[in-house]
Amino acid sequence: MAKTQKSYTPEFKQQIVELYNSGGTSYPQLEREYGVNRSTISGWVKQLSPIRVSEGETVTLKEYKALQKEIQHLKIENEILKKATAIFAKEQ
Repeated sequence: MAKTQKSYTPEFKQQIVELYNSGGTSYPQLEREYGVNRSTISGWVKQLSPIRVSEGETVTLKEYKALQKEIQHLKIENEILKKATAIFAKEQ
């Protein structure tokens, strides 16, 4: 038999992370109170906790990884455009 996997809303995940980051609630307390596995909560905290980038600016690990992926995609696009420009310059 296949296990059914629980799914949680982004709002619920963020609420749990905020409770943990506020310092008043530990993993075991959150686990008991909300019925969510400790390793699941730990993963949410790693992904959704804010990282200070500069003065007054923060991003989450998830946002940071998305930005890195976008940068890599843009670098590839730039290389393609440079090669295409060189090819068209030779033709003229």
